[in-house]
Amino acid sequence: MASEENFDTGDAGASQTYPQQCSSLRKNGYVLMKGRPCKIVDMSTSKTGKHGHAKVHLVGIDLFNGKKYEDICPSTHNMEVPNVKRKDYTLLDVSDDRILELMDDDGNLKSDLNLPVNDMGKEIKDKFDEGLMLVLTVMSTMSDEQVIGYKVDNK
Repeated sequence: MASEENFDTGDAGASQTYPQQCSSLRKNGYVLMKGRPCKIVDMSTSKTGKHGHAKVHLVGIDLFNGKKYEDICPSTHNMEVPNVKRKDYTLLDVSDDRILELMDDDGNLKSDLNLPVNDMGKEIKDKFDEGLMLVLTVMSTMSDEQVIGYKVDNK
């Protein structure tokens, strides 16, 4: 007697985070703090105390909004680390409402990112308007994506 099972999932099953022991985290690495993906900018470890655990003090900056977070965790406990991906895209167009038209190396189009509102966004727009070919680096993690850099493509 065979039972019919139906699994409805929208992804390939890859987790957005993975656990890592607090003591093995490193400066310039990534960690989840208060539910947000952060880059570790400072960390220090205290000595073992009366209850036996050394504590790790972490300071992180949110990858997408720049907000500063702090956390303290026993060194033997696990913290969640986000899976962070970087991908390069060729810039095809910037619309009047600041939406980017991008293409990856396989020819797939992407048009769901906005031009950054900082100085880098202005530089990208100015260089694109000059007619330069630009390659934008997009960082993505936990369903957030953002342009984090660019370079002029001299092909």
